[in-house]
Amino acid sequence: MLTHIVVWKYKSEVSDERRREHVERLRDLNGRIPEIQSLAVGADVLGLPRSYHTGLVATFRDRDGLEAYTVHPDHQAVVDLGRAISEHVVSVDFEDE
Repeated sequence: MLTHIVVWKYKSEVSDERRREHVERLRDLNGRIPEIQSLAVGADVLGLPRSYHTGLVATFRDRDGLEAYTVHPDHQAVVDLGRAISEHVVSVDFEDE
């Protein structure tokens, strides 16, 4: 099992509506990309100085599944949106044992 985690810190001028659109489009990937084993997406609820605005945790059977997700056109469209509205994005991918 491979776990993929991404967090976004949005630019200050990005509207709440645009932020919600990003979250919904991320959630919508779950029904569109068959390699996704599980997907959780949500907005930060604590608002701490260290907090990012939105987080995603997805699991895949293996690296091939993650690669199929990475290059999928629906994912690429959401990647473009996330990059356009974010000042910083970080990720980590690890294999569960």
